[in-house]
Amino acid sequence: MRIVRAHIEPLQWFALGAAPLAWAAQLVVGFGLTVGKCGPAHLGVDRTGWELGAMLAAATVAVLAEVTAGLLFAATREDSFEGAPPAGRRRFFILAAAAGNVLFLGAILLSGLGSLADGACRQA
Repeated sequence: MRIVRAHIEPLQWFALGAAPLAWAAQLVVGFGLTVGKCGPAHLGVDRTGWELGAMLAAATVAVLAEVTAGLLFAATREDSFEGAPPAGRRRFFILAAAAGNVLFLGAILLSGLGSLADGACRQA
């Protein structure tokens, strides 16, 4: 698959920012589900199914961001870190995205599996 040079910049920002945003969205959805299940209104929300769906959706976005970073890394192979600001900065962002996406995927899976394993409605 060939990546057009004009598309590298937006794809680079997707690779760098999609996984943290997906993790943040998962946490916000999980908080809302817990409030819906355990709050004073007791809305009767099936928290398990929604938490699993949020975890899978966020993990999918993180994996897509990692694949995008890998494709961009291969597409910019001839660029070096010592190049002019766009080329050197682009290569650095792609490597940072590749490393960060692995960490955010781990955070997504750990927070998702932890919320599934732990009961939500306990008083501290």
